Amino acid sequence: MTLWNGVLPFYPQSRHAAGFSVPLLIVILVFLALAASFLLILPGIRGHSRWFWLVRVLLSLFIGAEIVAVHFSAEWLVGRVNTNTTYKAFSSARVRARVGLLVGLEGINITLTGTPVLQLNETIDYNEQFTWRLKENFAGEYANALEKGLPDPVLYLAEKFTPSSPCGLYHKYHLAGHYASALLWVAFCFWLLSNVLLSTPAPLYGGLALLTTGAFVLLAIFSWASTSTVPLCPLRLGSSALTTQYGTAFWVTLATGEDRGNGRTPPCRGLGTLSVSGLLQPTGVPKASLPFVPTPAPKPGAGIAAARRNSPGEDSYRVCTFPFIE
Repeated sequence: MTLWNGVLPFYPQSRHAAGFSVPLLIVILVFLALAASFLLILPGIRGHSRWFWLVRVLLSLFIGAEIVAVHFSAEWLVGRVNTNTTYKAFSSARVRARVGLLVGLEGINITLTGTPVLQLNETIDYNEQFTWRLKENFAGEYANALEKGLPDPVLYLAEKFTPSSPCGLYHKYHLAGHYASALLWVAFCFWLLSNVLLSTPAPLYGGLALLTTGAFVLLAIFSWASTSTVPLCPLRLGSSALTTQYGTAFWVTLATGEDRGNGRTPPCRGLGTLSVSGLLQPTGVPKASLPFVPTPAPKPGAGIAAARRNSPGEDSYRVCTFPFIE
């Protein structure tokens, strides 16, 4: 008797390929929860600033989610090929399958999907992960794969990335992933700092923190791309060769770094000019050394007002407001 769809509930079930990365799913759900929480309080923001806060917060959450999520994505370098290859060791049986190689910051994923899936009285649908994170033993995971008797294409590609392989791919991509991951975590810290500073009367420093965020993201991209100049060993699978190219995670991170790297201090919303004698300044600090001098807000709800010197030689300032803390 079966429970549903031919499943026998009291017997071991057949294996299935992994469908989605659990850490990546957790990151997405956390940031979606933060976005949903903000949307709940959005109706309480009055006036046109509501749309400004909507775009600003959602864009900022997307940037933060992307910086964290790419750590758990395996699509920094991808390659896929359809081939006719041997299936198991010590067997001449061949299968038609689609083989995929995905290289990430923390390891590789190797997929093998039969076309069709059911061949040789088996379901050919594999998704195997081999990691090189700290305290992870890549060679040990490869040895376990040998003991389990995984298909030949999976073992062939995994062997190319073992530390003892003459290809040397393990050391190159392990170090590149380690440094890229460290730089992205530093970028995430500056992203948090920029959000704090942009919510205070110091938007200039928030903009500088955004520039620093973009700079570290681009450094992470360059540290990873430095390994792509080294050609991979020839990867022959049956009658076809597998080639790789940059994946989705790489391009999304590059776009994020360029966007943050081009960030600018928000434009000054002019309210006229004000003479030096009418400005407030910190005690003991000459006015000539102040690029922004705080002044009382011109009217309730207009935001924090500041005065920007028109030019170094003039004795007048232009009063501005910044919508970051309206």
